[in-house]
Amino acid sequence: MNSTAEIEAFVAVARQQGVTRAAAHLNRSQPAITRRIRQLEKALGAPLIERGPGGAVLSEAGRAFLPHAEAALAAIRDGAEAVAALSRDDAGVVSLAIVGTLADSPLVAHLQAYLRRHPDLRLDLRTANSQEVSAQVRRGEVALGLRYFADAGADLVSQDIGAEPLILVCAADHRFAGKRPRPLSQLGDERWLAFPAGRNRPPSSGHQVENQLAKAGLGDAEMLTVDSLTAQKRLVEAGFGIALLPRSAIREELRLGTLATIAAPSLAAMQPVCAVHRRNGYLNGACRALLDDLRSAKIAF
Repeated sequence: MNSTAEIEAFVAVARQQGVTRAAAHLNRSQPAITRRIRQLEKALGAPLIERGPGGAVLSEAGRAFLPHAEAALAAIRDGAEAVAALSRDDAGVVSLAIVGTLADSPLVAHLQAYLRRHPDLRLDLRTANSQEVSAQVRRGEVALGLRYFADAGADLVSQDIGAEPLILVCAADHRFAGKRPRPLSQLGDERWLAFPAGRNRPPSSGHQVENQLAKAGLGDAEMLTVDSLTAQKRLVEAGFGIALLPRSAIREELRLGTLATIAAPSLAAMQPVCAVHRRNGYLNGACRALLDDLRSAKIAF
């Protein structure tokens, strides 16, 4: 293969799910994209793209090659940034993915203040869930990620930057809305909503809820796993159960009065917020400076 253009074309076709969209994304003609794909296939000795009912799809060889192609492009971008950015920490681009709920937390105000202090710095911000944040960092789509809990992968570095309280919430007309159950064992009759814990997965909010209930003597309470934060909130609002949820995720519902809190100090917990980046990836000066700032800021999530 002669250049990174061929790999770039292949990755674009995979991500954009078609040659036409890839050509528009790269501002190239469709024949140019097709020609680069064919050159890459010739060099690798295997077809990478197949025609399916809905358009271009990856072949088995294409699926095998994709993560390596993404890693290669990420390494090239790292090299280019290393040359261009050098050691400047007050200018350049910081690509950052954060958990969506943190967009309604003091983190955003902190980032805005940081940008005001560094007017030559540009923030490329994306939102996702914790697993997707790590995936974007791994693929080199972003340099930094902010997620809940550390990522146990050896290819990533996780660093604590703070913690967010988990708040026990219920429907507005729940019998314990705004009250403190005495004794706490009364909550053992409730249905609890939580994310799946996943026995073979690293610590998560699902694990944390299980642990808090066990510590409070509520380990036998009925648990319903719901893998969507929005679904959990809607089910709690409908009176389907109660849940321990991040404070930033429920601010609007509490303001509108569709959710209420239950006072249960023994169930109080803090959910760690961590910054992640690739262990062997390059962080430009601006990314390093922002990471240092987040670690020292002690943001009250």
